[in-house]
Amino acid sequence: MTTFAALRRSVRRNAAPAALVLSMVALVSSFTGAADAAREALTRVVSKPRPNAVLKLGKNGKFPAKALPKVAAAKTADLLGELSAEDVKLHCNTESIDLGTWCMASSVFSVPPEDAGKNNFFYATQKCTELGGFLPSASQLIGAATRVKLQSYYTDSQLTASTDIDPADGLTDRREMSSTLITTQGGPSAAGLLGVSEGSRGNPRTGEPNPVVVPAVPAPDTLQYVTVVDNGERGGFAGSKPVGQSESFRCGFYKQQGEPELEEK
Repeated sequence: MTTFAALRRSVRRNAAPAALVLSMVALVSSFTGAADAAREALTRVVSKPRPNAVLKLGKNGKFPAKALPKVAAAKTADLLGELSAEDVKLHCNTESIDLGTWCMASSVFSVPPEDAGKNNFFYATQKCTELGGFLPSASQLIGAATRVKLQSYYTDSQLTASTDIDPADGLTDRREMSSTLITTQGGPSAAGLLGVSEGSRGNPRTGEPNPVVVPAVPAPDTLQYVTVVDNGERGGFAGSKPVGQSESFRCGFYKQQGEPELEEK
């Protein structure tokens, strides 16, 4: 009868050969599996990318460009076309000051001699629009006082404000127009009056009588724009003027793409 000690010695003698046999079996199996996978892949040679297939090279020995996925950066570049990154940056023109998201003219608008005295609220708003901009509000002007030399008292600093410095024609305080409007009296007519044009007729189907002719008031003195001064870079209010009266003004602009054009001399 075989003892337990004898059985244990027998297992020890045969363990190493058995492990070697198992290793060989596993190695052969792995080679067989790889060979099977390779044979399967070779049967699926394609010209367009497909899962678990071999992509065929082009005549130049390279993968076709259309077979390669486009990365996110390349998609963005396609949208730019031939423009460079600098071409699409936002800038202010050379005659205005960068205020972050918008620009303000560095000086008041120079009214041509033929328009002297015509620079009222209507003229200013239309001229700024014609130039591609807008007439700034009182808050925008005051907010820009630390960066832009606004018109101001003749005693203000010439380094930070636009002041009257020529005593030959007197010394006066200066202010400038804003797009902020106020009315000096109550009621709807304070903001102008549509009026009734001559020749207007009532609706005959309802028996409406002809309206009474009333003159229009498109530029009432009661509707006024707020004016602003630099006031030592703090900004300040300088009263209001009727929309039909002239005053100095400057325009604001939205930023534009591309490098700012140089001013022609």
